[in-house]
Amino acid sequence: MATGCGSGYFPVAPGTAGTIAAVPLYLILSPLSRPLYLLTVIAFSFLAVYASQVAEEIFRQKDSSRIVIDEWAGFLWAMLFIDPLPAHVLGAVVLFRIFDVMKPFPARLFQDRMPGGYGVVMDDVAAGIYANVCLHILIRGGIF
Repeated sequence: MATGCGSGYFPVAPGTAGTIAAVPLYLILSPLSRPLYLLTVIAFSFLAVYASQVAEEIFRQKDSSRIVIDEWAGFLWAMLFIDPLPAHVLGAVVLFRIFDVMKPFPARLFQDRMPGGYGVVMDDVAAGIYANVCLHILIRGGIF
C-alpha cells in the first residue's frame, strides 16, 4: 500500500511515478459529491500516515523514496473540487510535483518537524493544497 501499488519501486523519479499512479484512484473517486470526496481524501490521508509509518519501520529508512502513498494523498488534495478533465489532471500532476519538490513554507517544516508518518505525508498534503489553489486560479482565469 505504501509503495503505491509498486510505483514507488520505479527506478527513476518514484515520486513522479507514484503521482501518476494516483490518477486512476482520483478518477474512481471523482464522481463522489464534494463533501464525500473531501471526507474520503481526509480519511485517505490518515491511512497514508499509518501506512507510511509502518513502511518506515519495514524499510528501516526515514521517508524512503519507495513510499509514495504520500504522493497519492497529495495528488488527491491537488484535485479537490476540480473536474476530471485531462488538462486539469495533467496540470495537477505538474503543479503538485513542482510544489512537492520545492516544499514552500510550511511544507518543509511539516516534513522536518512532524514525527513518523505525519512527517512523510503532511508536506505532500501541503504541496497538494498549494497545487489545488493554483489550479483553481488557472481554471478560473481560463488557462485550463
